[in-house]
Amino acid sequence: MIVPVIAVLAGGTSPERDVSLGSGKASALALARSFPTRFFEVTSDALPSGLDPDQHVVFSTLHGTFGEDGGMQRLLDAAGICYAGCDAASSALTMDKTQTKQRAAEKGIRVAKGLVFSAERPPTADQIVAGLGEQVVIKPNDQGSSVGLSLVERRADLVDALAKLTPGSWMAEQRIVGRELSVGVLGGKAMGVVEIRPKSGVYDYTSKYTKGLTEYFAPAPLDLAQTDSVQRAAETAFAACGCRDYARVDFILRGEKELYLLEINTLPGMKETSLLPMSARCSGLDFTALVRELVTPALQRFQTAALSHP
Repeated sequence: MIVPVIAVLAGGTSPERDVSLGSGKASALALARSFPTRFFEVTSDALPSGLDPDQHVVFSTLHGTFGEDGGMQRLLDAAGICYAGCDAASSALTMDKTQTKQRAAEKGIRVAKGLVFSAERPPTADQIVAGLGEQVVIKPNDQGSSVGLSLVERRADLVDALAKLTPGSWMAEQRIVGRELSVGVLGGKAMGVVEIRPKSGVYDYTSKYTKGLTEYFAPAPLDLAQTDSVQRAAETAFAACGCRDYARVDFILRGEKELYLLEINTLPGMKETSLLPMSARCSGLDFTALVRELVTPALQRFQTAALSHP
C-alpha cells in the first residue's frame, strides 16, 4: 500500500491569508504526528509547485476567495490530486450565502429574509428598509471571517454602510437577535454545539481574532432537545448542500426554538482554539485525533484510485 504525504495548503490570496497561515501551521504540526506531512504556502491563484497526484493527498486550510469557493478544488480535480473536504461544486455553493440559504430552506431550515446585490448597483436604503426593516446585517455574499460585516440599527447607519461597499457581491439580511451557535459536522454527523458570546455583542473580525473579546461555551448550555435540534439542522444543511467529509455550520437561536441558519463554512479555522476543534472536543476528539479523522476519507479515496490505476 502506498503511503502518501499529506500536503497542507495555507496562505492564499484572500483577505483571510493570515488566518489561513495560522490554521495551516497548526494543522501541519498535528498531522505530522500521524502521517508524513509537507507544508505548502500558496501565494497565487494556482496549484503550488511540487504537488504530485501519485504522492500527495491535500489537506487545505485556505480560507476565502479561490481557496474555499471551488477555485483550488477545481485545479486539484483537474490535476487528479485527492484532497480532504468538500468538492468543487459544494465549495462554490456554500461560499454563496444566498444559495446556501435557499438549499437549506428547501429542506425546512429557517433562514433570515434577505436580498443579494452587487456593490456597483446597490439598492437604496429606503428599498432595504421597505423589504427588511431598519435592523439589518450588511455583509459580503461570498467572504468569510466576517470581513466587511456591518450591523445596522437605523436608516442613517444603513446609508453609511451602503456608501462603504467595496466591489463584489453583497447581501442585506434581516437581523435576527439571539444566541450564536456553531457545530462541526464530520462524515455527515454533527459533533458538539458551541455557543459564541462576543463581549461587544457583534461577532465581527475583531471579536473573532482578538484574544479575550469573545467567550466560548463548549458544549453550549442548551437542553437536550435544543442540542438535538441544532445537530439535526446542521446535518440537514450539510447534506442539502452536497457537502463531503466535514464542515462547520453556524446558526442563530432566537428564543427557545427559532433556529436560523447563518452559513456553512467548508474550510473553517483550524487552530486548536478554533470553533471546529472546540466542537470536536465536545465529542471526545482532541486536535490531533480530529485532523486525522478529517483527512482519512481523502486517504481512502487515494488508495482506491491507486488500486484502480496500478
